[in-house]
Amino acid sequence: QYLYPDMLLARDLLTRNGIETLILGPEALTFENGVLTSGGRTIDMVYNRLTDFDLSEPGNAHLRAALLTDAAIVSPAPRHHALYADKQNLIWLSDADLLESWSADAVHRAVLSKIPGTRRVTEDVADELWTDRRGYFFKPAAGFGSRATYRGDKLTKRVWADILAGNYIAQALIAPTMRAVTVAGERITLKYDVRLYTYA
Repeated sequence: QYLYPDMLLARDLLTRNGIETLILGPEALTFENGVLTSGGRTIDMVYNRLTDFDLSEPGNAHLRAALLTDAAIVSPAPRHHALYADKQNLIWLSDADLLESWSADAVHRAVLSKIPGTRRVTEDVADELWTDRRGYFFKPAAGFGSRATYRGDKLTKRVWADILAGNYIAQALIAPTMRAVTVAGERITLKYDVRLYTYA
């Protein structure tokens, strides 16, 4: 797990503040008699780092059962992902006409207009998207961590066929933000982005 050192820091901080914290894989969890446990300890809250966003994989059944019966708080939960992180939402949020038809006020529409235009990749728009591919970035709707994402100007016909067969969105290409840094006395330029998700 690439972020394991961060997990250790968080665990130490929580432990110092009286909150017993375990770092576990889903296989270490058991759900029996309405209680989520691991090694005999009751688990009442799970900070979820899984990429099985709807917890539908068989290995996550105990965690899903605990969530659905309110035996444990799971955050982020499948509902959080569906509302706040599912890339398919960008299709609607970037459609100014649709937002207006939903009676979204002008202030909110102005904020949402900053979202790059996003479309679902389907056979009926395939020719248009292929022709204009250099202006798009293609992402799997349920993807994460930039896996199987493609800049349109780098697409081959073989990859395009995979995109059409999968569940993809096409998002208007926006140049990444750049930051100059000095590493070992050498000045280099790196891409970066900052993301903040909040709810409740």
